[in-house]
Amino acid sequence: MKHSVLVAATVAAIAFSSAARAEDLIFTLKNDTSATLVRFHTSPVGVEEWEDDVFGSQVLEPGESIELTIADGRDVCEYDMRFEFDENSNLETTEDKQDLCKLGSYTIHE
Repeated sequence: MKHSVLVAATVAAIAFSSAARAEDLIFTLKNDTSATLVRFHTSPVGVEEWEDDVFGSQVLEPGESIELTIADGRDVCEYDMRFEFDENSNLETTEDKQDLCKLGSYTIHE
C-alpha cells in the first residue's frame, strides 16, 4: 500500500503584502517526512509546465529546513508546487497550490 504525503502549510507572520508585486518570494521549506526530498518545482498557477527544479543539485533530508527564494520577476503570488521524494522511499510525488506572498513557512508531513 502506498503512503500518501499530506502537505500542510504553516502561515507565519512575515513582512510581505498580500498584493501581487514583482518581488522575490522568500519562504522556509521544512521536510517533516522520513524521506529525502530530491526535487521541488514551482510554477505560477495557470502555467501548464513546471519550471526548473528549485533545489538544483541540493536535496532536503528528513528534518531539515531551507530558506527558498522564488525570483522569477513575475507579478503573481499564487504558485503550484511539486514535491518529489527519493525513488527508494514509499512517498508519492505531491502537488499543492499556495499564495507565496503570504507564506512564511511550509512544512511537508507524512
